[in-house]
Amino acid sequence: MIRLIDTLSHGNRLSSASPLWKCGFAAAMIVLAYAAHPAVQAAIALWMAAWTVVYARVPARIYLAMLGSGCLFFVASLPALAVDIRHGALALSESGLHTAARLFVRAACCLSAMLFLILTTPMLRLFQVLQKLRAPQLLLELMLVTYRFLFLLLDTARMMHTAQRARGGHGGFKSRIADTAALAARLFDRTMHRYRGLSHGLASRGFAGDIRLAPYEPAALPLRYRLEIALGGALLLGFEIMLRIGGYE
Repeated sequence: MIRLIDTLSHGNRLSSASPLWKCGFAAAMIVLAYAAHPAVQAAIALWMAAWTVVYARVPARIYLAMLGSGCLFFVASLPALAVDIRHGALALSESGLHTAARLFVRAACCLSAMLFLILTTPMLRLFQVLQKLRAPQLLLELMLVTYRFLFLLLDTARMMHTAQRARGGHGGFKSRIADTAALAARLFDRTMHRYRGLSHGLASRGFAGDIRLAPYEPAALPLRYRLEIALGGALLLGFEIMLRIGGYE
């Protein structure tokens, strides 16, 4: 999945657009989603989906799969919100169902904004934005090392799985369970061995302990996109103000 996200973030039509604008846009939508009514939240989710699928040309099937898998984590918590214990028996609570529905819409809205940012902006550009915003250098280094470590982990798991298949593993259900358990037991040790090799390689090249990112380079955002962001944000904010004035819950 991480390789797919990395490929999409580099190959979409908005990858060269200003990452600072995209970060600000996604952050503004998330903040508005926390305070808005469900109708406005649903509109934000649809708008973010349009930016990701229509403008950035991210495949709709992949976007919906990511959005749906993220929403499954919230669905798993629905029974705790919607079910009450009354007189020793389980019963659905009307207020609990209402709360669960509102939280689900809010979670889907915030997730759609995050997917827009993740699928349209390369990770290195996000690190550069954080550096421009004066994020602590230690935090940036930890994030960069963790991001690199994930690729090492996936590559090691893929090679070990291929080796097991070449030796006749994963032939049946019991064999698949045993081979998967063996892979999981050896995966971390193999990955750390490769990571130590990477560390030694950096040390041999004169690594002094500081990972320096390339400086942030401003990128243009087409005027059309700026106008659409401003107009859409104004419409959503106006819609929310109307709902509040009208007394809608």
